[in-house]
Amino acid sequence: MKQFIKLTVNNQEYDLDVEPNLTLLDLLRDRLKLTGTKKGCDEGDCGACTVIMDGRPISSCLVLAVQANGKEILTIEGMETAEGMHPIQQAFIKKGAIQCGYCTPGMILSAKALLDRDPHPNEEEIRAAISGNLCRCTGYQKIVEAIEEASNEQ
Repeated sequence: MKQFIKLTVNNQEYDLDVEPNLTLLDLLRDRLKLTGTKKGCDEGDCGACTVIMDGRPISSCLVLAVQANGKEILTIEGMETAEGMHPIQQAFIKKGAIQCGYCTPGMILSAKALLDRDPHPNEEEIRAAISGNLCRCTGYQKIVEAIEEASNEQ
């Protein structure tokens, strides 16, 4: 039996009927067509599906859509500012932290959650904040440098 939920995604309110076993990831990708959130391991290990829910990074593959009822969700599509790309996105490009791009949305959202709560983290704090996001391309150094660059822009 479907359940009615209300949530805000990227500052847009949605009223939806959802199946009780529908994940937030599948809701975002399939129902709302926000495909920037990637489907990776589907077990919460890779971070490709990371979104920010009420200010905290979460693995959207592990959260049921009904658990997001009344919550505020930010996906990579909601990162754009009035001036264009968010400074974190700009820093990732500038530092070459984007390789294949599959992990990038989750990395950027994990970085945003970190910088929102600590605008000037040290390298150890940055590495801890992205530890739930796997990347097979970069070796993480450029990603860390990009986050450091973005923290200097704040």
